[in-house]
Amino acid sequence: MMRRIWALALNTFRDAIRHRVLYGILAVVFAVNLFAIVLGEMSLHQEARVARDLGLGGVSLFGSVTAIFLGVSLLYTEIKKRTIHTIVTKPLERYEFVLGKYLGMVVTLSCLLLLFSAVMLLLLKMQDVGVTTVLLKALVLAFLEVLVVAAIAVFFSSFSSPFLSGIFSFGLFYLGRVTPDLRAVLETADSAVVKGACETALYVVPDLHLFSVSGGTVDGNHVSVHGDFVSWGYMAMASGYALLYIGILMGLSILIFSRRDFV
Repeated sequence: MMRRIWALALNTFRDAIRHRVLYGILAVVFAVNLFAIVLGEMSLHQEARVARDLGLGGVSLFGSVTAIFLGVSLLYTEIKKRTIHTIVTKPLERYEFVLGKYLGMVVTLSCLLLLFSAVMLLLLKMQDVGVTTVLLKALVLAFLEVLVVAAIAVFFSSFSSPFLSGIFSFGLFYLGRVTPDLRAVLETADSAVVKGACETALYVVPDLHLFSVSGGTVDGNHVSVHGDFVSWGYMAMASGYALLYIGILMGLSILIFSRRDFV
């Protein structure tokens, strides 16, 4: 089973790296980091702060955009090209197909995020900004966020078209980033409808703010990549949350995809 899943993952990786859009996104990430240097030089002795903030923001944002771009067409493409008819007739279970596709995305996104991070760290080095444990923690959290977003995109791809899957995925990505605002609205809103909508959103939407906490508060303490950041215990909690959410989404994707009729 693992051999079949891994073979499918490698095939997915080879197909993904042929997309020219990925190289365009990589170029944009490089441009964002160069822009961070320019902004840093224009700021008053805040070069390191600007470079870190824009660099990490670029890794998180463009990593998630790439995950959605790849994920929304991951399963749909096989159905549209009718290659799924050949695949399902082979000794390959549908859950193996979904897991293999997602694993291929993980390999692709891991390579891209390593490139994104390398570009950022290289430009930080050019500004004599050291690589700290705090920065590495922030990059790991960004990587976890991208994997969750990829799982969201695959979930919608299991039953919808790429266009609608993209809209749904971007919607959940946005709501996941503003969960603190949703909690604030829930506490202050007078309307029962608004409270109900916020409660439902907080229950269903992944809390992506867990992975981009710099500048916010954790357990009442201010955290920042420029100072005191989250503990390793928080890192373990965030990793567990990401794995749990990914597991649930993959389970739902497999259940839906296994019941689809491709005739």
